[in-house]
Amino acid sequence: MFETVIGLEVHCQLNTKTKIFCSCSTSFGDKANTHVCPVCLALPGALPVLNKAAVLKAISFGTAVNATINQNSVFDRKNYFYPDLPKAYQISQFTIPIVEHGELFINVNGVEKRIGITRAHLEEDAGKNNHEDSRSLVDLNRAGTPLLEIVSEPDMRSSDEAVAYLKKLHSILRFLNISDANMQEGSFRCDVNVSIRPKGDEKLYTRVEVKNINSFKFIQKAIEYEVERQVSAWEDGKYDKEVFQETRLFDASNGTTRSMRGKEDSAEYRYFPDPDLLPVFITDEMMKDATQIPELPDQKRARYISELGIKENDADVLISTYESAKYFEDLINDNHEPKLCVTWLNVELLARLKNGATIETSPVDSSKMNQLLTRIEDKTISQKAAKDVLDYLMERDDSVDSVIEKLGLKQISDDGSILAVIDDVLNKNPDKVAEYKSGKDKLFGFFVGQVMKEGKGAFNPAKVNELLKKKI
Repeated sequence: MFETVIGLEVHCQLNTKTKIFCSCSTSFGDKANTHVCPVCLALPGALPVLNKAAVLKAISFGTAVNATINQNSVFDRKNYFYPDLPKAYQISQFTIPIVEHGELFINVNGVEKRIGITRAHLEEDAGKNNHEDSRSLVDLNRAGTPLLEIVSEPDMRSSDEAVAYLKKLHSILRFLNISDANMQEGSFRCDVNVSIRPKGDEKLYTRVEVKNINSFKFIQKAIEYEVERQVSAWEDGKYDKEVFQETRLFDASNGTTRSMRGKEDSAEYRYFPDPDLLPVFITDEMMKDATQIPELPDQKRARYISELGIKENDADVLISTYESAKYFEDLINDNHEPKLCVTWLNVELLARLKNGATIETSPVDSSKMNQLLTRIEDKTISQKAAKDVLDYLMERDDSVDSVIEKLGLKQISDDGSILAVIDDVLNKNPDKVAEYKSGKDKLFGFFVGQVMKEGKGAFNPAKVNELLKKKI
């Protein structure tokens, strides 16, 4: 039997307006090589200047994961050559990172586990190689975008734990609003370090790095394949020949990993302090400002359960993404009953999001949902009719009140109209009226149903019950 040992390195792009060492924009998706300057291009004589906002965001992250914040840190040069790295070195932090010794807690199958965070350091991103047929083109718009590299301890023992850690980390970054953490756009990228060892053995064996995986699904598949490959090599007596320190790539088309290059040791990068940048000193005032962080997912979950009376499973759904939590907060801040908000967000809206749509891209935003809940609570429409309104709004852009009018869904609360139908129903069912009066109380539901049917769902159910009880 073997035990899996997993450590993760996450590269998170910080959402500053400008790059980490120059004033170029960090805007995504613009024309290639339009957000560059002498610093990005490494022209002779160009000098970097540190972006204060990136430092503050790193401190916020360190605070969120209960880490040590080093008020004195330095930037180093990490030397390697690649076409999208024009300086032939990357400015990073090696000897003294800004964040060290943090932690976060995950829950897998009802079991809570602490995952250590070794360090989180600031560095600049490289550019991007775009491969077209037989040639590659280099886009340096991304070069110099501020990165926070977050390195975990090798504390995870399964692909499920690794994905749980990444989702928790992703959620914290979004709730802190220090990164959009968009995996498709490359602002949240993960390198996975995987090794195996016999159960009970404390030794760490050869780790293999799987580079730059950009979805939780693919990360899980890459880990599972790599574990299977390493276990097979061990059992076949080929471990030393087939498992060695290297960087591999995950091929999503067939769910396998393949060798990319040998993995360098830190000595091969020839780190040394960057002579163009002064050591970083974080003042007490900066520390005070940056450590004032917003409410995080776990804190929201506890508040929803204890103060709002929301079930644990529902609270888990609400805090699963920054967007869903914000949507819910928008609803309860408009003074709607919390459990009604949960029903219409977690059940009704989520069930209608299809074809990759998310809370963020939902055609029914929190403003429209607020309008819909208002009309339910003021008895303008029934909850059944509200579902018809929501269906309509998922397909067409319109106001809630307009849809109610168009579909003729406004509830009738007029006593006269309802009493006329009640009289008609009672007159048509004298035998059931007699049975009810003789003690068959369950027949009351029959009368309510008949009245609502005759009213074509437009009658206010509470008013029907009230008038029917008086009449019968």
